[in-house]
Amino acid sequence: MFRRYFLPVLAAIVFIVSTSMIASAQVGQLRGHVVLKQADGTKVPAAEAAIDVFRTDVSGKYNTKTNKKGEFIFAGLPYSGDYTIAVSLAGAQPNWIRRVKAGRDIDYAIELIPGDGKRLTLAEIDGLSANRGTAATAGSESTQPSSADKAKAEEEAKKNAEIAARNEKAMKSNEVVARTFQAGNDALNAKNYDEAIKQYEEGLAADPEQPALLVNEGRAYTARGVSRYNAAVTSKDEAAKSTGIEGAKGDFKAAAAATVKAVGMIKAQPVPTEAAELTRYNNNKLAAYTVNAEAHRLFVSKADPSQAEAGLAAFKDYIAVETDPVKKAKAQLDAAQLLLDAGAVDKAYSEFQTIVTAEPDNPDANLGAGLSLFASGDKAKYQDAANFLQHYVDVAPETHKFKADAKAILAELKNTEKVVPEKTAPPRRRRP
Repeated sequence: MFRRYFLPVLAAIVFIVSTSMIASAQVGQLRGHVVLKQADGTKVPAAEAAIDVFRTDVSGKYNTKTNKKGEFIFAGLPYSGDYTIAVSLAGAQPNWIRRVKAGRDIDYAIELIPGDGKRLTLAEIDGLSANRGTAATAGSESTQPSSADKAKAEEEAKKNAEIAARNEKAMKSNEVVARTFQAGNDALNAKNYDEAIKQYEEGLAADPEQPALLVNEGRAYTARGVSRYNAAVTSKDEAAKSTGIEGAKGDFKAAAAATVKAVGMIKAQPVPTEAAELTRYNNNKLAAYTVNAEAHRLFVSKADPSQAEAGLAAFKDYIAVETDPVKKAKAQLDAAQLLLDAGAVDKAYSEFQTIVTAEPDNPDANLGAGLSLFASGDKAKYQDAANFLQHYVDVAPETHKFKADAKAILAELKNTEKVVPEKTAPPRRRRP
């Protein structure tokens, strides 16, 4: 009812974008190519080779496969990490490279020879490397293959050729995702929201199952919607104002749709058991839930109040994973305010009352509880509304932006309904 100002939202969006800038600067690409040296000495691309990248400074593991050209790429690995690249392929002897770094623009080359197709663990690589001396960088050793090994290698090569087409599509998709994610982030940080959305959409067209792209697309739509809304409400041209507000509503809807998809994908992922991977998973989860809650706050309060339940669910998800008590408390207030803005006054009152029970002198919660009861239009609730509003007036600083509004409502209740506050302490919990 009294949520008149929208500019504070812009500050929140800037904060989210700044966080993205820091995160994007800490990762880099790790790429290379693999060839198979055949019995006749010729070398061919090792398609469908399994690539295991082990992080060795802290525990971590990443997996992919080569494309038909024998190439592989990891779009974003922590820049500061130390890695071992291990390669295995059916019908080939495994090989590896140790002490590599991400983000150095190096095309790491690995050669395989016919062998048993074993897939090595990091412990096995460390043991084999120790036996060869501390200077080992590549792990392959030349041996003379048997006739059986030759036949097996030829058969596997034939199989590789048959499945190479599938790899080409996957590799191209990975390359598009990496390129558009970086380009989209650059545009988002530069506040070029149209370009950011364009880049993220291109990446999602190549691979729709990318929650990171969806989360940042949600950020871009939200930021563009805020920009459009703020410009529209200050415009003196009524036609421009109407067009701008409708455009903002469309952006808020698109942001919520993108982040809902991202959250669904993350919820469907198995929870990692390894410590480093679990940390990365939890960070991604928190980022997605944070952006989803903000997207729904704007979507519900500015575009579609009928989605109040979805908005509340988004905030509940976020509150459950947020560990910062200040941010958690703000999210609880934002969730209640979302319901009030949407006209779901009974549910809003319930959320505000929960906060008041824990913090009786919380000014925003007392204000929200009083406004929820007053907005219900139920005169039986006006007495409690007056009590909450009076307690808000008593505990809120004079600079609080809604203090004059609360006093005006109290005056209206007194003059038209003959209702005056009974006490300044918040009333006991009542059913909405």
